[in-house]
Amino acid sequence: MELPLDEEDGTFTNISLADDAAEYCSRKRSSKVEGAPTTMMNADMDAVEAENQVELEEKTRLINQVLELQHTLEDLSARVDAVKEENLKLKSENQVLGQYIENLMSASSVFQTTDTKSKRK
Repeated sequence: MELPLDEEDGTFTNISLADDAAEYCSRKRSSKVEGAPTTMMNADMDAVEAENQVELEEKTRLINQVLELQHTLEDLSARVDAVKEENLKLKSENQVLGQYIENLMSASSVFQTTDTKSKRK
């Protein structure tokens, strides 16, 4: 089954597995039974039903795995965005501190640059 994509935010929408499972089983049952000879044994019907159940369980497991991975991706994306914001904030603070240190150094006589050319003459 293909998961419907929500066009607004690019995420998958949740689907009802119960409705799809019932529809899937009834379709599989009717398609197998309609063309089957009337002499089909109950054991064969049970085997087909068991096969359908296994397919349904696998389908459900895969859908749940896709949804779990989708949520994990959303969490990671949110974390990346938070780290980017924090990084920008820290860069801004570093620029302010760098400018502050430069101003302090230029105001202090200890850090004044010495002109080596004038001393040599």
